[in-house]
Amino acid sequence: MDEGHPKLKELPEGIFSLLDTDLYKLTMQCAILKYLPDIQVTYAFTNRTPNMRLNRAAYYWMRDQVAKLGNISLSSEEVNYLKTSCTYLTDSYLRFLSSFRLNPSKQVKVSFTPLEDTGSLEDVGDLHLDVGGLWLDTILYEIPLLALTSEAYFRFCDNDWTYDGQEEKAYQKAMNLIQGGCSFSEFGTRRRRDHHTQDLVMKGLTKAAGNTKAKEGKGKLSGTSNVHFAKKYGIPPVGTVAHEWFMGIASITNDYEHANETALRYWVGCFGEGVLGIALTDTFGTPIFLKAFRKSMPSVAEAEKDSVTTLLPETLRPAFSETNGVVNLGSSQISPENSVANRDRPKTYAQIFRGVRQDSGNPLEFVKLMRDFYDSESITDRKTIVFSDSLNIELCLQYKEAAEEAGFIPTFDDFTHASNGKKSIPMNIVIKLSSASGRPAVKISDNVGKNTGDLETVHEVKKTLGYIEKYWAFSDERTRWGKESQEVTTAEAQA
Repeated sequence: MDEGHPKLKELPEGIFSLLDTDLYKLTMQCAILKYLPDIQVTYAFTNRTPNMRLNRAAYYWMRDQVAKLGNISLSSEEVNYLKTSCTYLTDSYLRFLSSFRLNPSKQVKVSFTPLEDTGSLEDVGDLHLDVGGLWLDTILYEIPLLALTSEAYFRFCDNDWTYDGQEEKAYQKAMNLIQGGCSFSEFGTRRRRDHHTQDLVMKGLTKAAGNTKAKEGKGKLSGTSNVHFAKKYGIPPVGTVAHEWFMGIASITNDYEHANETALRYWVGCFGEGVLGIALTDTFGTPIFLKAFRKSMPSVAEAEKDSVTTLLPETLRPAFSETNGVVNLGSSQISPENSVANRDRPKTYAQIFRGVRQDSGNPLEFVKLMRDFYDSESITDRKTIVFSDSLNIELCLQYKEAAEEAGFIPTFDDFTHASNGKKSIPMNIVIKLSSASGRPAVKISDNVGKNTGDLETVHEVKKTLGYIEKYWAFSDERTRWGKESQEVTTAEAQA
């Protein structure tokens, strides 16, 4: 078989640690183990850059690498690392994870459809990845499968790149951000060119963070979403929750009107107040989310009296918060006598979460929306906004200024372009939850370009929620990181 890019022959290939993933996959798996261990799900793969297809040689390599995922398990050293560095992960979850294995032969189907089938290894076509099984058992596939797909493409299809200057490029980007007062984290695993590229990026970032001149700046490297690299470089693993959590809850309950609140209750029930406290707002549109965000956590007494019906499985246990006691979950149709207006209630979700993440739509409009929201709720604490959508240095500096003027603490979670490498435009590929409990799972977002899932369900959910369609000039997912290795400019993003 074609060996692909010659420089890769001497380096490790593929995935060789369960921690080589984003932190929020582990946190969500922890919550799923506690509340939703028996839910069946499916995942769907989408390549939003159809001009960047795999060839047959890449597909063969990909197929072999997926099979090898079943050989990976946590070492005792990795388990101990999680115990000391991720103390919010429960003991029962760590026991579960310590013996956890993926089972790709039964859970993942990899196939390839050539555009023109000549039988050659150079035949280009569409890669198909279908994942299915228990949510608990399959949630960890997303990041490795995306990373492997990207590596397959740059190993066999696009060889016009080198590692030269990779570390230096990351170093200079980090220095610019730090000296510009930006706090940021690395978040490039899913679309990295390969493991070595991301390793070089991490070397550059951590080198900049330790630079004497960088220490004079107000910015900092906050961490990385990749748990393996966080461990290797001694920096915090960062991340909280993904759209998948809200999508799954909505699909399971078939109650989109209350899905955000139900998902929030489970989250706080699993981890407690103020822990993993950055809320993702846009799964079904930020305005819809804010209706749930302003609601109060139920007290123990209210939870015991709460007679809400639920479409969740009968075996589902109620959420317990160490600080608030029982949190009863369901469609959250709380009766008027228990409403916020008619009794003293515990803190609202908006109060207990330390901030929000902006992942779609116009970031500047988002800043204004959140300022207006917190003001309307009389929340005076200085909250954080994490920007995580298609960033570059120029945009980070612009959003930082806007956020700080509005009274927020801005941070930035996106090093996709750096983790993909010099001269390489990243593939825009995603793997999303496509069904849970036999019903379609969808994402709406604050930008029509990021709608995902069954189109009929998307339409019905928008209708049910009264969703107002959002369009943004910078919404073409096919050119998310620019063209011909040019990063997106502020003018393009704000056009």
